[in-house]
Amino acid sequence: MEFEGGVQSNPSIDIIHACESILTKIAADFVGFALQNREGPDVRWHYAAGNSNDKYKKITVRYGKGIAGKVIATGSPITINHFPENIHGKALEYPIMLAEKLVFAFAVPIFYKGAPKGVLLVGRRTNTPINEREQNIVRQAALTLEGMISSLF
Repeated sequence: MEFEGGVQSNPSIDIIHACESILTKIAADFVGFALQNREGPDVRWHYAAGNSNDKYKKITVRYGKGIAGKVIATGSPITINHFPENIHGKALEYPIMLAEKLVFAFAVPIFYKGAPKGVLLVGRRTNTPINEREQNIVRQAALTLEGMISSLF
């Protein structure tokens, strides 16, 4: 996993393991980790587990756009059920959902110095919602990841 400028950092390995652990703990199909760029409003997906392709690496969204941009802008979790039927806006505004063919997703903010700077997203390609117990596991994982990202900013 690379961050701004291609600099490899030690927390990367811990972040990779944390995401892979979530994938198995809740039997998700996909776990993605996005961070807002150090400079500017754009948000980029840096790591994925369970990905079906490498498209996530090319996805960059503006602050307030896409799942990652909306989670960072609001500082609140977002749940998507039955994509693309139950969304606000157009399906093209959710590139990670399209790239990974996700039907259900739950995304939570990751805070740095009190401000939302990252996103942890779990998703399923099957018709299985992410239940409250699984959402709590994701929230706890996000808190753990908050302690790992300090050296990335």
